[in-house]
Amino acid sequence: MLRPLENRGRPAATAPRPTNRPSRLRLAADWVVGLWGWRRFAVAVLAGAVSALAFAPFDAFPLLWLTVPVLVWLIDGAESDEGAPWWQRLWPAAFVGFAFGLGFFVAGLWWIGVAFLTDGGPFLWFLPVAIVALPAGLALLWALAAALARLFWTEGWSRVLIFSGVFAVAEWLRGHLFTGFPWNAFGYALTPVPLMMQSASLVGIWGLTLLAFGVFAAPVFLVPERETQREPGRAAFTVATVLFGAHLVVGLARLPLGADALVPGVHLRLVQPSIPQDERWAAGLSGDIMSRYVALSSSGPGGMTGVTHLIWPESAFPFLLTETPEALAAIADLLPPGSTLITGAARGDRSTGRLRVFNSIYVIDDRAGVVGTYDKVHLVPFGEYLPFGDFLRSLGLRQLIALPSGFVAGTHRHTLSVPNAPDVGPLICYEAIFPGEVIEAGRRPGWFVNVTNDAWYGDTPGPYQHFLEARVRAVEEGVPLVRAANSGVSAVVDPYGRIVASLALGRTGVLDSGLPGALPITLYGRFGDLVFLGLLVVDVLLCWAGARLPTTPRNRIGD
Repeated sequence: MLRPLENRGRPAATAPRPTNRPSRLRLAADWVVGLWGWRRFAVAVLAGAVSALAFAPFDAFPLLWLTVPVLVWLIDGAESDEGAPWWQRLWPAAFVGFAFGLGFFVAGLWWIGVAFLTDGGPFLWFLPVAIVALPAGLALLWALAAALARLFWTEGWSRVLIFSGVFAVAEWLRGHLFTGFPWNAFGYALTPVPLMMQSASLVGIWGLTLLAFGVFAAPVFLVPERETQREPGRAAFTVATVLFGAHLVVGLARLPLGADALVPGVHLRLVQPSIPQDERWAAGLSGDIMSRYVALSSSGPGGMTGVTHLIWPESAFPFLLTETPEALAAIADLLPPGSTLITGAARGDRSTGRLRVFNSIYVIDDRAGVVGTYDKVHLVPFGEYLPFGDFLRSLGLRQLIALPSGFVAGTHRHTLSVPNAPDVGPLICYEAIFPGEVIEAGRRPGWFVNVTNDAWYGDTPGPYQHFLEARVRAVEEGVPLVRAANSGVSAVVDPYGRIVASLALGRTGVLDSGLPGALPITLYGRFGDLVFLGLLVVDVLLCWAGARLPTTPRNRIGD
């Protein structure tokens, strides 16, 4: 049975009795540190699951001041037999990190399983993979992070720096390995409202992730392992409080009091048709779907009069647009002179002798001429293509979108020229969740257009999380965001992440708005993840300095 931190390393019989009544926080810390077996696993899973409530749409981020210290204390107590090899002594910490991550990712991503109920549920058997196996795979990175943190663990305040640095790197890896999946990166807990988004323009979401792990672990500083660490712990708690306060001050200083200036001569209309997912790829409904788009587009005040740019969502039609003359004719009849349609659509390419289909954005002028295209670069695994396709298809698997071979990925990200408007940065669906990857190098756009279809996930947390992450991209880059979603949330967002106008999830209708102007390039927009790397270097230097202080004895596995 593990002993509380203040007794660790001393025989239980000779451990000095505390002279003062321990605080409730001290009692809670000792209880968590002393957990063992299934109780340790259960508490770790529960704390991870509660942590998911800090993210959209709940945004209960203060809960992390309860749950993140639990994770640190669980790693404190992750000890094994003194005589075991150092690598075996990492297993208890890895076990804690995996359990916490499993709870966090299951509670935060369970809604992914809703997509497998589409079309009457032929993918129902895949639900356990989506709901459990994917979170378990992601939790392995947190297991590795906890093990590495424990390898360099120290007593005192510096262990929180080790913890935050290693876990931030694990989150960065989650956003990049195997095509990346940075959904609900931990830093989003610090961005529920525009006031708290502005620091992203300086350090990006990965810098905020490093800050979040450190700030939310701050209560640990108030429970020192030794009396000599009490004052350094209080100083560290003060520093964490100041950092969180600085995060808020950046928002107060950066947010303007009034609305942004609008780009002259641009009048946007976004269409949100709310077409059920089981109808979107039904070829027999092609005519009805096209008629719905045309009717909705004209349903605003004055019809299409005054609209300069009409925007339809991702993969708007169950057919190849440029190979369907009647659809192009309907678009030409709809658009007033001088106006432009920006729409998601499947694009067919037969140049190689066989049909290849891309998930694309078209820019179409008032004569139904295609003046620009962009092919989605970052496809959704299992949704738009099958990883290891030939092997998995031999097992009877196929991607959710009913194409024989799935979509083909575009070759590169590029900015599109749009008539009578600034150049646009096209983002299709979840391409908007990848920080630092939303702009073509050397050609900064004046606005983002994010076309998406979140109808896969119904009224679950997924669409709200997706919308929040797209807004943070606007703040990181200082570029306004125009988002057209099949079922919502459709919105116009200024470069500070503020919602100018929006259509709620599940509502059918159109949204008219002007276009906010872009800001000068931000610090993060200029330097990208180099800012995060610089913060990590500072974190490592502080860890090194803290570990060498006489009041912070080393407590590493390898010692």
